[in-house]
Amino acid sequence: MSASELILIVEDEPRIADLLERGLQTAGYRTERANSGKRALELWRAARPQLVLLDIMIPAPDGLEVLKTIRRESDIPILILSAKVEEIDRLLGLEFGADDYIIKPFSPREVLLRVKTVLRRVSKTAPKERPRVQIGDLSLDLESFVAHCGSEEMQLTRTHFHLLAVLASRPGRVFSRLELLDGISVQNLDERTIDTHIRNLRSRMGTCGDLLQTVRGVGYRLGSGSEN
Repeated sequence: MSASELILIVEDEPRIADLLERGLQTAGYRTERANSGKRALELWRAARPQLVLLDIMIPAPDGLEVLKTIRRESDIPILILSAKVEEIDRLLGLEFGADDYIIKPFSPREVLLRVKTVLRRVSKTAPKERPRVQIGDLSLDLESFVAHCGSEEMQLTRTHFHLLAVLASRPGRVFSRLELLDGISVQNLDERTIDTHIRNLRSRMGTCGDLLQTVRGVGYRLGSGSEN
């Protein structure tokens, strides 16, 4: 994969921003930098980067507000950078649509690996042998990354779509949290992260949310009845 994608770095600590920029540029990525929420939104709209590295604690609007604003308009991959280590902070970021959450202090190599992993997942083409999947009223177009419940298009992030596609690849099969994390290429050791993604996904599926079933103590599956 070509590493010419544009990465927007949103970080108000110059030392950290410099470190991220050097690492990304050395790997072949182009970069833009913003040190405030206002500047981040300006650059995002003007430059249209392929991925955003977003610090939470930035001058107004803060990182979560920037995340929510971007998510209302785009499914661009967003990786949160934060010194907040509490579970509630991480879950909030994922709840608002972040693709991953990286805790400071971090290794530049770790950030680069996660950037590459997310961009690789986003750039994957759909399987040619099954471009569409239909389960009841639920339909997935694996080429355009669009999902419908009946005639209504679901507003899904790429993470949500990939999660749904993994589940839809084998209807009725129960997938463990670890299998789902592997399937959407999220580099996070906490398997409970998937619960937040599932909750968000179900809320966006409309009446098709009943197809997404919880198998307590095991994982999740796409079936034809109500949640277990």
